[in-house]
Amino acid sequence: MKIGYARVSTQDQSTDLQLDSLGKAGCDRIFSETASGAQANRPELAKALEFARPGDTIVVWKLDRLARSMKQLIATVELLKDRGIGLESLTEKIETCSPQGKLVFGIFASLAEFERSLIRERVNAGLQAARQRGRKGGRPRVGEDKLSHASALLKAGYSTARAARTAGIGRATLIRHCTAQRLATEALI
Repeated sequence: MKIGYARVSTQDQSTDLQLDSLGKAGCDRIFSETASGAQANRPELAKALEFARPGDTIVVWKLDRLARSMKQLIATVELLKDRGIGLESLTEKIETCSPQGKLVFGIFASLAEFERSLIRERVNAGLQAARQRGRKGGRPRVGEDKLSHASALLKAGYSTARAARTAGIGRATLIRHCTAQRLATEALI
């Protein structure tokens, strides 16, 4: 059985093109939704995956409708493979049901992994060059004056969030500062 999945990111967009293509491809059942690809919770995709049985094929108009990143796509394809379910992309003309389709998908996955490695190398080389020039990474330190001001606001009855916002620092920074102060005080006792 061919199971179609269509997705658009916003309400302004339409799934009509995808639905027409999936219908022409012979999909017996089509699941459609409006959700960002970056969203982990996509109910209609979950329903499509739950509906699929071994021997079925999930059909998408384009691979980016199924997953936002190559890592997410590969994980989804592995999940499908483990369940005996194939994948077909109409636009890219890729399918994982045949040995040739698996080979093409494997090559794409390898190229994506290679690209991630190159990016990692370039980032690390840039960081090393910056360190050699005396530059340090990370956020600048929060001044003692801001931390003292926020501590005084807490003592005056402000909530942690309000004290941090008023002092111009992050809430988590204020909590870390207060915890460190408390631990230092307890160590002296």
